[in-house]
Amino acid sequence: MGTMSPIKDRKKLDAMKKYFLGRSEIRNYALFCVGINTALRISDILNLKWKDVYDFNGRRFKKHLEIRERKTRKRNEIFLNKEAVCALERLMKYYRAENVHIDSENYIFLGKKSVNKPLSRSQAYRIIKGASLVLNIDGNIGCHSLRKTFGYFAARGGVSQVLITNIFNHSSFAITKRYLGIEQDERDRVFMKLAL
Repeated sequence: MGTMSPIKDRKKLDAMKKYFLGRSEIRNYALFCVGINTALRISDILNLKWKDVYDFNGRRFKKHLEIRERKTRKRNEIFLNKEAVCALERLMKYYRAENVHIDSENYIFLGKKSVNKPLSRSQAYRIIKGASLVLNIDGNIGCHSLRKTFGYFAARGGVSQVLITNIFNHSSFAITKRYLGIEQDERDRVFMKLAL
């Protein structure tokens, strides 16, 4: 697989969303939207259950997702923005229309062959990689690209270096820059600007 790249072009992000929606792949669309809007690792996304994002008593989506990250074992509280919630609402409506049972203990991103087992990491990779190939998206795109894309756009949008580094649990922003591919972008801009 190699090192995954962020998707650095907003038009390509929109193209991925349209690709999944155009093929009526609502689960894949929601997976992509949640990934690029939460900065979660794919292992954490695939293990989300409806109780993590939806208040069944209040019949509404939660404002925050609270999880214990699988890799770091640290607790994390993530705001669910409008894009993530809209994608999850769409998925919930789709499941209900398809008579898929939804309760608090059900996984959100179901594998196709099981009643309540999550999509496998390898299948998630094939979904993201396959769409990126069809759409000719530059870079080595895979599941980890979703997390990196969040960070890339946060950095480009002016979010503080300290906060981005904290979100990713990195020890320094230098590591975060390499992780997001920002360091090479900055170097490339020097050469583009100097037309001697």
